[in-house]
Amino acid sequence: MNRLGTLTIDGDRATMTFERYLPHPIERVWAALTEPSERKAWFGETVIDGGTIEMVPDEPPAAVDSKRLTGRILVWDPPYVLEHEWRQRIVEDSVVRYELRSSGDGTLLTFTHTGLSVANARGFIPGTHAFFDRLDAHLAGTHLPNWSERYAELASSYPSWS
Repeated sequence: MNRLGTLTIDGDRATMTFERYLPHPIERVWAALTEPSERKAWFGETVIDGGTIEMVPDEPPAAVDSKRLTGRILVWDPPYVLEHEWRQRIVEDSVVRYELRSSGDGTLLTFTHTGLSVANARGFIPGTHAFFDRLDAHLAGTHLPNWSERYAELASSYPSWS
């Protein structure tokens, strides 16, 4: 499986997609995505309450008000689908979706982020990849890669889509 994400461009908008096989049971992956203490370990502060989500990623190194994102939860179907709005001051409103399905002894995660401008999606894709590498490490109980270093390593792996 290709660990790189893909961008599908439609006019001035893009959809970012990642597929990751995670060698862990679906319930374990769901917990890492939805339990605030789990998500904090690999992503950042997260509050899920009353049909809303608020997150403040630990990275990139930027002002908290630039990183904070909020949104309504659109789909909550444990342990298969989490979909929510992505409202963040620095980008246009968009939607993210995590779909999980059992696959052999593990879980196939399909992640989509729709509605970003092409330019913002280009900037987000290596960072999203870096966060998924951190999720992988968290689930494996190994040292989490430094997000900024991983972003820099990955940036050249992604083509300059036009």
